[in-house]
Amino acid sequence: MNEHQITLMDNLSAFNEIITKGERVDSEYQLSGVKAWHDYDGYTCYIGYKDLTLTLLFHGKLSMDYQDKKTLAEFYHKIKKILKAK
Repeated sequence: MNEHQITLMDNLSAFNEIITKGERVDSEYQLSGVKAWHDYDGYTCYIGYKDLTLTLLFHGKLSMDYQDKKTLAEFYHKIKKILKAK
């Protein structure tokens, strides 16, 4: 995983770490400033950080929405930290 790329498997692993080790706040889990949640049937999962939302779809597709490139760089850094702490 380089600085500007996180694979689908990395994202799924990070999602799992956040919901497993994170603190539950309402319907979301939070770990190291990163939030994770899923829809009612669990087929669509989300990871959020500041203005960024990563959507993980059931058939291995993903999309990412964000406003600030700085947020994207911070998000990659946080996801790497979460994955290293596994």
